[in-house]
Amino acid sequence: MKLLLVRHGQTDWNLNQRFQGQTDVPLNKTGEEQAQKIAQRLSGKTIDAIYSSDLSRAIKTAETIASHHDLKITPDPRFRELAFGEWEGLTYQELKSAAPELLEKWQTDPLNSAAPEGEMLSQLAERVKSALGDLQTRHADQTILLAAHGGPIQTVLCLALGLDLSHYWQFSISSASLTEIAFYSKGAIINVLNDTSHLLPLPPGEGRGEGHP
Repeated sequence: MKLLLVRHGQTDWNLNQRFQGQTDVPLNKTGEEQAQKIAQRLSGKTIDAIYSSDLSRAIKTAETIASHHDLKITPDPRFRELAFGEWEGLTYQELKSAAPELLEKWQTDPLNSAAPEGEMLSQLAERVKSALGDLQTRHADQTILLAAHGGPIQTVLCLALGLDLSHYWQFSISSASLTEIAFYSKGAIINVLNDTSHLLPLPPGEGRGEGHP
C-alpha cells in the first residue's frame, strides 16, 4: 500500500498558535487556499480511496482534493488529533503561566501523561495503529490518501518505521504538507516527508502542529 498523508490547511488557531486538539476549528482563508494548492498538485495522481479525520478542517482539505477525483471521502474519528482537554484554545505561553508543572510533566512524558480531560500519546497511538491496520488490510497494493493532523501523521511515521513513540516530536509536519509512505512486507519506505513545495512561499504564522505552537 502507498499512503499519501496530507495535514489539513491552516486555521486561525494555527495562526495564533493555540492548542487545537479535537476542537472543531474550520480552515481559514489561507487554509482553504493551501488545500486548493495541494489538491492541484495531486490532481494528476492515481488515488484509489480517500480517508479523513472526521474534524471539519481535515474533511474540507480532503473534499478539496477529492474534487479532482471521482471518489467519496471515508471519515474515521480514529485519525483525530490528540485530545488536549482543558488546554484546547490556550497558547503555549498561557499554559506555561497557568499550569507550568502539568505542562512540564506532559512534555517530559507525553506517552503516559495528559492534559486534564485529555489523551495520552499512547492512547492516540492505539487508535491510529488500529485505523492504519484496517487501511492496510482493505487496500493492499493501492494508493490511499489520508487527510489528518500533525499528531496522527507523526504517529503513523513512528509506526511505519518501527520507532518508539517517544520520537514522534522529531517529525515536523506543516499545514497542507504531503508525506508519502510505501508499505512492503519487510517494512516501510518514506518517499516524501513534509513536502510543502506546492505552497511556496509559506504563509505567516506557520507552526509545527496542533500541540506544538
